[in-house]
Amino acid sequence: MFDKFKDNFPLLKDKWDEHISYYHRIEVPAGTVLLKEGEFSKKAFLIEKGCLRVWFNNNGKDITFQFFFENEVASSGESFRKNIPSFFTIQAIEPSIVHWIHKKDLDKILDDISQAPEMRNDMRDNSFERQYDYMRQLISFIKDSPEQRYLKLLTEKPHIIQRVPQHYIATYLGITPVSLSRIRNRLGR
Repeated sequence: MFDKFKDNFPLLKDKWDEHISYYHRIEVPAGTVLLKEGEFSKKAFLIEKGCLRVWFNNNGKDITFQFFFENEVASSGESFRKNIPSFFTIQAIEPSIVHWIHKKDLDKILDDISQAPEMRNDMRDNSFERQYDYMRQLISFIKDSPEQRYLKLLTEKPHIIQRVPQHYIATYLGITPVSLSRIRNRLGR
């Protein structure tokens, strides 16, 4: 799993084996909760195979906030970095293989990376990219109709439409499954 990333971190080749040893591989069935809303996050998850859903409870309703797929990292960043309760739950929605790393071990890796300006800049850029995605999603909720949000999802992230159950897509778009079905019927999809 990690060999494909090795070339991306040439400055840390001498520490590669040490860093990889911090990760723990687990296979989880669909429905497995990796972090519950309100818990303190001590782990980050790198997905080898599968899909994780990030969601929170809003007055008894699940609201999906994000999906993560192969080669992506999922965590409750605020909880992980600031030692505060997580705002959301992380759950596998497909049988998944994930590699988790404990916060203390990731902190060691981040300390090593901080010594390499090029890698530090890449991590900062990735963080800004994720913030940009969240900002676009928030603006879309304010500005776009549910149908426009669905069409954007269809064109920008078709893999979500192909892999994620419709009821989760509906909560991600901020609508009911019935409304999503109506939109899909109207569009002939």
